[in-house]
Amino acid sequence: MKNVLVIYYSQSGQLKSIAKNIAKPFLDSEEIKVTFHEIQLEKPFPFPWDKTSFFDAFPETFLQIPTTLKPVSEEILNTKFDLILLHYQVWYLSPSIPMNSFLKSNEGKKILNNTPIVTINGSRNMWIMAQEKIKVLLQQANAQLVGNIALVDRVGNLISVITIIEWMFSGVKKKYLGFFPLPGVSEKDIQESTKFGEAILSEFNQNNLVNLQPKLVALGAVRISSYLIKVDKTANKIFKKWSKFIFKNQNNRKRLLKIFYIYLFLAIWVISPIVYILHLITYPFKLKTIKRQTQYYQGV
Repeated sequence: MKNVLVIYYSQSGQLKSIAKNIAKPFLDSEEIKVTFHEIQLEKPFPFPWDKTSFFDAFPETFLQIPTTLKPVSEEILNTKFDLILLHYQVWYLSPSIPMNSFLKSNEGKKILNNTPIVTINGSRNMWIMAQEKIKVLLQQANAQLVGNIALVDRVGNLISVITIIEWMFSGVKKKYLGFFPLPGVSEKDIQESTKFGEAILSEFNQNNLVNLQPKLVALGAVRISSYLIKVDKTANKIFKKWSKFIFKNQNNRKRLLKIFYIYLFLAIWVISPIVYILHLITYPFKLKTIKRQTQYYQGV
């Protein structure tokens, strides 16, 4: 009997649904025992979010400062797993605080040590740099990254900003104003994610996880946007300065977060469209770079 652990943290339930669908083929196997672990915080974040809490999470999220988690069960801690399916959210272009806290915890490191890991993220659209940070944390935990799946909201960048914010602040997944598309990863993509579980299971049964990622990519597990790579990298540099400045000035934290909110609003609605236009103009001159980036970020 082989042991597979499914780890996730989900506020809205979207990532939990993704985790269950990807795990279906494993659950159907009589030769595999599947264990689910939901990361839980001692002091949970609110859902739906309120504006103050949402922006107050920014400095610690980006600086990857962990918080206190509820203990992992003794059963999980005392089991040696043959594979871990690690599901995470992207907050402020970084792994969410709950996932970051788990990966940095002694319990997390014990569970992950010398174990094959498939990472699965459910995000709005920018996940590239968050995955790079996950890679570092997995290396520090002596884990073996063998696969990656990125499930994203497929609508346009600015439209998804509107719909995701409405969802996060209302707690209700619906068509905003009656005509905007549903927010988040589409139900179709969530239901069809079982195909990724089938591919993982096939390679797992053949002890061939080292060759898993190309098969996941062929199934559409990782789609790359060169424009979003540029935005993600640029925003990371700016967020680094903002987060450090706010964190070091706790006495002015509330005021600085309000200024950051104004900056973020302008960056999304004024700067990003300009960056997109410039990207389109320069695209033909960057084809080699884009090809190289695509190959790298589709890998592990």
